[in-house]
Amino acid sequence: SGGNTQVIAYSDGRYRIFGETIDIAVGNCLDRFARVVGLSNDPSPGYNIELEARKHTAENQLKFVELPYVVKGMDVSFSGLLTFIEDMTKKKTFVGDGPRENDDQLTTADLCYSLQETIFAMLIEITERTMAHCGQNSVLIVGGVGCNKRLQGMMADMVVDRGGTLCAMDHRYCIDNGAMIAQAGIFGLQYGSNDMVVEMKDTECTQRFRTDAVEAIWRKRTRGKHS
Repeated sequence: SGGNTQVIAYSDGRYRIFGETIDIAVGNCLDRFARVVGLSNDPSPGYNIELEARKHTAENQLKFVELPYVVKGMDVSFSGLLTFIEDMTKKKTFVGDGPRENDDQLTTADLCYSLQETIFAMLIEITERTMAHCGQNSVLIVGGVGCNKRLQGMMADMVVDRGGTLCAMDHRYCIDNGAMIAQAGIFGLQYGSNDMVVEMKDTECTQRFRTDAVEAIWRKRTRGKHS
């Protein structure tokens, strides 16, 4: 989401990272673009981008703009895409809230729609590749961006086509990283992890702590298998 964009699967005691962003996270990309086009932070920039993109209907079709699609193996990149679409807002053809007077002009809704479709397609591509590699048929979406209904819908289409199941959450379980970290700590305490039982004076914050650095002792080891 805002801090991480990763495709992970459990294997042999840890959640292994199979694909991730090589620069900024998807949530960061959406938030930064929302500020560029002047969307509100209430309730969140990403949600307001979603609302703009929802203006695309069968009766009122928005204009799709081809943007850089950067998938490198199992990884994705959003920084170049963000720069590209930010530059489009500086051109005379960008008319903000519109309306468009000719086919060359672009509105805020057009760009929000194009951005969503592009970055979500990238995420679905690397997720499907990971499913094939791990032999899995189910996907769980978490994180703030995971609340996005369009992402959930696109992911569901891919997963169902593979005969699988999508588990999608709403904002109650997707936006509080503090609660997620605390839950992992509770599991560690319950299952006797020495690494997770630390005196308060010895604690520290590691902003770039890797997902695969944590031993998930609350799950049964599955050597050679992914789940």
